[in-house]
Amino acid sequence: MVAPSQSQSIVISGYYGFKNSGDEAVLESILTALKEQGEATGVNINPVVLSIDPEWTAATYGVQSVHRMKLAEVRQALKVSSGLISGGGSLLQDATSSKTIPYYLGIMKLAQWMRKPVFIYSQGIGPVHQKLFHPMIKSVFNKCKYISVRDYQSAELLQSMGLNSERIHVVPDPVMGLTTGPYLNDGGSTSGDSLPVVGISVRYWDKEKKELEQIAEGLRQVCYQQPLHLRFLPFHLPDDAEASRYIKERIGDISSTGSKISDCLEAVHPQQMLAEVSRCQLVIGMRLHSLIYAANQSVPFIGVSYDPKIDHFMDRMDMKPVGTSSSLLPEALAAEMIQLLGNAGGWRKAHAGQIAVLKQEAQSPAQHIIEFLSGKG
Repeated sequence: MVAPSQSQSIVISGYYGFKNSGDEAVLESILTALKEQGEATGVNINPVVLSIDPEWTAATYGVQSVHRMKLAEVRQALKVSSGLISGGGSLLQDATSSKTIPYYLGIMKLAQWMRKPVFIYSQGIGPVHQKLFHPMIKSVFNKCKYISVRDYQSAELLQSMGLNSERIHVVPDPVMGLTTGPYLNDGGSTSGDSLPVVGISVRYWDKEKKELEQIAEGLRQVCYQQPLHLRFLPFHLPDDAEASRYIKERIGDISSTGSKISDCLEAVHPQQMLAEVSRCQLVIGMRLHSLIYAANQSVPFIGVSYDPKIDHFMDRMDMKPVGTSSSLLPEALAAEMIQLLGNAGGWRKAHAGQIAVLKQEAQSPAQHIIEFLSGKG
């Protein structure tokens, strides 16, 4: 291990540079936690992020970055590093592509071949439909120095692959530790709004867009009972903006109700989006990190599940989704909206303890990594 008095480079691998607000928030959270824990321990960390757009990543976060698909650059970054962090996010899953798992395991295996310690940072594991990946994941993870996952279901999946349960740490998603920084008091386009602001984060999933139709109808029903400011928060551009547009078209003109609709397209930095969420009285989310942002800021939220990771996070909050991408009733959404808008204080009181614990535990992976690098782990 390198002496703590020396500056140490650590490579961070994840779904970065694609400008997905949730994944960028994960990166921002990891960088912040490493910096805070490093300063507390006297370890100077120099992160090197593997990104699809290294110039943008370097400019946005003020760190070194290399192209995630250029093997020579990745090898050189690992060669001079003190280790590799893989995560967070849903990296090891084959729901979106069969190439995802081999890519991220390949980066980890390369680091292990180069005798660099590998740390799994609050990943969401699965779904893994192709069983051939199970022994591959087990082989690589068995050689990792530290393994943390963001929910108990991920831990159970790893155990089913043959991983020792004692080696698996269940921790919150790192975004629970994110702070708003300088953006909280920048005014924002909802500043001074007299209407309750409902943040809405949606994505395309169901081929027939049934869940978007139902969300639109639920929102329309509530606006005719209570004037609202519907604020669309696209986490992944341009797709989420298009899904938002689809809902807006089906809501139609609701100006006669006293309600209004707006879009947040300017929140490029994760802390900007977190600040936007903090100004909402309620968040309705399909994107996982829209719900985590809301929990982070103690904003009541309603989840629409399209993936088990939504259910897993809501389980940790002792909550259930209002419906799924294949089964959602507009009346159920409308009823829950009205209930939460009328009792935000009760929701905060009920979930304050869970939120406090999740925020504190979100620092755990960074603490373990810094302890290892400082020779204490």
